[in-house]
Amino acid sequence: MFSASGSASARASLSNHPAKRYSEQILPSAFYDRDPRQVGPDLLGKILLRREKRKYLVGRIVEVEAYLGADDPAAHAFIGRTPRNAVLFGPPGRAYVYFIYGNHYCLNVSCLPDGVPGGILFRALEPLAGIEQMFDRRGLDRHADLRLLTSGPGRLAAALAITRSRDNGKNLTDRNSDLWIADDGSPPPTVVTTERIGIRRAREMPLRYLVAGNGFVSRKAVA
Repeated sequence: MFSASGSASARASLSNHPAKRYSEQILPSAFYDRDPRQVGPDLLGKILLRREKRKYLVGRIVEVEAYLGADDPAAHAFIGRTPRNAVLFGPPGRAYVYFIYGNHYCLNVSCLPDGVPGGILFRALEPLAGIEQMFDRRGLDRHADLRLLTSGPGRLAAALAITRSRDNGKNLTDRNSDLWIADDGSPPPTVVTTERIGIRRAREMPLRYLVAGNGFVSRKAVA
């Protein structure tokens, strides 16, 4: 897998990534119809894609966190079903997007059967295609560090133009969608499991999963 780099050759290679072929390997709803602790590690190495007209913004998933619903004090579903978190209680494979700290969005995907809450938060991507567009979405100079594009949940949402009004409830398993997750056949990565970060409740739960040695994770695992 690609390690974070600002070289011109790396940027050219990433920008020419053949994103369109991933439309044939979209992950089905059955993939998400499982315990988030199973879905989370299995999402690592998969591809998150945003289609904008004839262009694709693509990133490899390198860091996620699982949230377990009613039994997890840190989960949005812990308080029960509300208009804000209803997607987490719906069918598996739907985008749950929320606004946080008054300045950025976070993307999640629902897990478990319809009516049972659970989900995965996407924390970091390794950018693969649409690099120039990602820099524009983030308002960054195109010579800036690539890590600034998609390393962190708010950054990756901004880079892929993910918002609640546009994407909340979207079916990520639908090939007609403009946002989906696919398998490009890459070998499963080595997974590191740590405590979740950036939360106050249930921080000790080992539900953060990341690709070992990847330079785009939001925070390196502490040995």
